[in-house]
Amino acid sequence: MSILKEFKEFAVKGNAVDMAVGIVIGAAFGKIIASMVADLIMPPIGVLVGGVDFTKLAITLKEAVGDSPAVTLKYGIFIQTVVDFTIIAFAIFMVVKLINKLKKQEADIPAAPPEPTKEELLLTEIRDLLKAKN
Repeated sequence: MSILKEFKEFAVKGNAVDMAVGIVIGAAFGKIIASMVADLIMPPIGVLVGGVDFTKLAITLKEAVGDSPAVTLKYGIFIQTVVDFTIIAFAIFMVVKLINKLKKQEADIPAAPPEPTKEELLLTEIRDLLKAKN
């Protein structure tokens, strides 16, 4: 089987398409969470800790010289990214927990008993006829 044919089979399978949709939605969700953290959560936290803008927190390792920029450790942006990650991880945890709960409820519903086979129906009919004779 050629690689192109194998790739076509893989790409049109439902799982690959579902995965692609999930990745796109996840990327968009990540951007929304990043904006929420940067624009809604971190500013009030910065005000509470004394008017700190977390995006500006940095340690300068080497001052700018001429055309070369300063070398800095931007730990404020790192803190903000950790908060982003924590919120995204918690949201994904809650979605997975909800999906698992729905799957469990679905599994708890008893399946309808299978219909009797033709042989069972015939045997039941014979049994009923024998009972009627006696």
